[in-house]
Amino acid sequence: MYFEKIPKIYYEFQINGAPHLKILKDITVNVRFIKEVLQNITSYDEYDIIDGETPEIIAAKVYGNSNYHWIIMLANERFDYREDFPLDYTALSKRVTDLYGAGNEYATHHYEWIYVNNNDNVYIVNSDHVDAYPVSNFQHEERLNEAKRRIKLISKPQLDFVLKQYSKMFE
Repeated sequence: MYFEKIPKIYYEFQINGAPHLKILKDITVNVRFIKEVLQNITSYDEYDIIDGETPEIIAAKVYGNSNYHWIIMLANERFDYREDFPLDYTALSKRVTDLYGAGNEYATHHYEWIYVNNNDNVYIVNSDHVDAYPVSNFQHEERLNEAKRRIKLISKPQLDFVLKQYSKMFE
């Protein structure tokens, strides 16, 4: 569905020294949602991704159509399935081992200190700071992973509007 509206271009390939003209989708077209739609808090709902869910699964669950996965990707400015969506525990564990090496998963990544006030701000500090506590490589990566879990979903009433706006972009 996403690529249906994208315009086509002619592209010349050289095959065995001879030019061959092909018609291709212009994947360089860069589509972004209208900022006003995303800034309007009534236009979307927040959603926490469950382990194993892909944009296609979420689109089917929420919109009744897995082909609307691209709406989820664009609304959240997430373009890489592997890097922009949370990993399940097994994949996260493997990632931490791959990044830091076997046996270093729970080595100290950095130290933190909580400034207790109205906001309980957390600061990265040196290990000798009073009340500093260690954060392991695994804890650090787990936090980064969990930060990817909450996404915006265009609300069902706004979905038709968004699809019409998308179609208009290519008229």
